[in-house]
Amino acid sequence: MYNNRLIFKTSTDDEIFYLKNTILINFNVYRNGLSTSQLNGGTNDLYKHVFNQHLSQDKIDYLENHNVREYLINECVSFKIDPDFSTGLITLAKMKNVSIVTKQFKNLEVTAITTAGVRTNASRAGDDSSYYEQNGEFKFGTINIILLTNVCLEKPTLAEAFMTVTEAKSVALNNLKIPSQYSNGYATGTGTDGVAIFSNSDSSDTLTNAGKHSKLGELIGKAVIESVTKAIGKQVWITNKSQSNVLVRLNRYTLDINEFYDNLDCDKFEFIKQLQTDARNQRYVALTTSVLNLIDEINEGLIKKEDAYDLAIEIKEKCNSYPIKTLLEYWISYFIC
Repeated sequence: MYNNRLIFKTSTDDEIFYLKNTILINFNVYRNGLSTSQLNGGTNDLYKHVFNQHLSQDKIDYLENHNVREYLINECVSFKIDPDFSTGLITLAKMKNVSIVTKQFKNLEVTAITTAGVRTNASRAGDDSSYYEQNGEFKFGTINIILLTNVCLEKPTLAEAFMTVTEAKSVALNNLKIPSQYSNGYATGTGTDGVAIFSNSDSSDTLTNAGKHSKLGELIGKAVIESVTKAIGKQVWITNKSQSNVLVRLNRYTLDINEFYDNLDCDKFEFIKQLQTDARNQRYVALTTSVLNLIDEINEGLIKKEDAYDLAIEIKEKCNSYPIKTLLEYWISYFIC
């Protein structure tokens, strides 16, 4: 039925299958849960299946003339699973880039199954709004998280677990310094994220707290942070190493770089050649981050502009790279002066 592509099995024998465009999970225990899907979304006391699916162009074309719930029901039929007991998430992220992370403590277990794209749709809570669909075009970049636990959680605890998952996702993005594509801030997610959380209704162990002080909350946080981080690395090649770059950090506060190059008083080719080398220097990354942090502090009203300017100039003067120092001067002149 699934071409024998079983890629993971949980301690409760839930089976995770990798299909061509879909991660399909068949539950082996009774599961209640909370889902953001338009198919059996909200809370439900009996889920038997959940899936996460990459939208191919054919499927995007189909969705132009059909609503998402109808689409998800049709997908359930194609998988030969009952849509009345299923829920599903959709994304443009590729399923081959899924990240599955399990965390355990004694008899407690949490598994996070994540796909993530943040290159063009990363956003910060409070940014100016955008739309999931505009004239049939879907924005690339969705973080979909499916979370399974082997213990029983009632509705209030499921909601608390949902909150912990969301916070952990934001921690992962902040650790990677993922910029919002709609403001100068760091992203807290994307505009189209989905979450589905499931507990084990068969378990006699009912936990009442999934917050950050609880062991369950700790495991949820660690599993989600690790799985989101790995999924981002697989899907869009953003890692701690790739983010440790002056040009990557400066890009959060975007300026017209062509104007910058037009006003250079040196050879552009040699400037860029040296810049590409110096941009990876850890000292210069640290100095650049310090200047950008001052800009952030000004925007949040935490530091007066005149004080930040004096500090930014001191930081800039510690830079021995002509290209990096010149870039810092440019950013300071626009955002602090």
